[in-house]
Amino acid sequence: MPISVLIVDDSSFFRVRIRGLINSHPQLNVIGEATNGREAVEKAVKLKPDVITMDYEMPMMDGISAVREIMTKQPTPILMFSSLTQAGARVTLDALDAGAVDYLPKSYENVAGGPTALKKALCEKIIAIAGQAKPRAMAAATAPAPAPAAPRKGQKRYPQRFDLVMLGTSTGGPVALQKILTQIPANFPAPILMIQHMPGSFTGAFADRLNRQCKITVREAADGDTLRPGEALLAPGGKQMMLAGKGRIRVFDGDERLNYKPSVDVTFGSAVKYYGKNILAVVLTGMGADGREGARLIKQTEGVVWAQESSTCVIDGMPSAIVKANLADETVPLNEVARRLVDVVTG
Repeated sequence: MPISVLIVDDSSFFRVRIRGLINSHPQLNVIGEATNGREAVEKAVKLKPDVITMDYEMPMMDGISAVREIMTKQPTPILMFSSLTQAGARVTLDALDAGAVDYLPKSYENVAGGPTALKKALCEKIIAIAGQAKPRAMAAATAPAPAPAAPRKGQKRYPQRFDLVMLGTSTGGPVALQKILTQIPANFPAPILMIQHMPGSFTGAFADRLNRQCKITVREAADGDTLRPGEALLAPGGKQMMLAGKGRIRVFDGDERLNYKPSVDVTFGSAVKYYGKNILAVVLTGMGADGREGARLIKQTEGVVWAQESSTCVIDGMPSAIVKANLADETVPLNEVARRLVDVVTG
């Protein structure tokens, strides 16, 4: 049975083009359209689509308000269309906070002129979030943090100290990273590197948002940065971030043949030479398998790798790739990642 899709956009041009791209895929079927946020809520409740594509700027009710109301009345995986600007980044991050699962750049040129790449990305994302995005995972991601508690009996302990924590993620990552980092205390004794699949125009805005929300310092990484305890660096979108020495960051354009910029594998793998067994890497929610080969290198030097527990992921592709390759020392629910990090890294 085809995956049913509701398109929400006030532009008739976009609705026609997006409908054509979606309906050209044998696994997808557009079952309705809405021209404003209010109509989107009504049709989401009435039609119960498997996935909704959502614009932001619309009359009567904007996209973020519509996302919030849909997630209350008829929880549905929502894919936002976003402009690749700083303002677009802020809007997209607000939409993800409200419950949207993922986003795609919105460009008249891409839709009108060369739709092949857009069709591939659009259809792949719709299929992925329809098959795996779970309302319970989305609810878990935005639920209040659990109260601090003593380590539970049977939780794994590690003999080494951890001098570097790395977090790799993709779809669902912005909410997951926010959930984790806002629970990390200011005196956290290790530096943190974050690799999130995200456009270059988004990562600066995302780092700024996290910095305002967190007790630790969070910023977008720059070439030549040094690692400091209690500071988290976010890999810039569209570039690669790697360790160029103990505590020293290199940011560069990277090979165009790599699927992801930034790539979790690149950052994970580069840290092994300098930190060896003193690495704690966590692979969080996301499509694909980026991070698996980097995690394999970490395990070969006796570092530690965790995978986010599947039922708390928006998309469990990346963590599942770690688990299936027998690389995970632990699978940790999202709500427990920060607490486990503090417990294990601070000793």
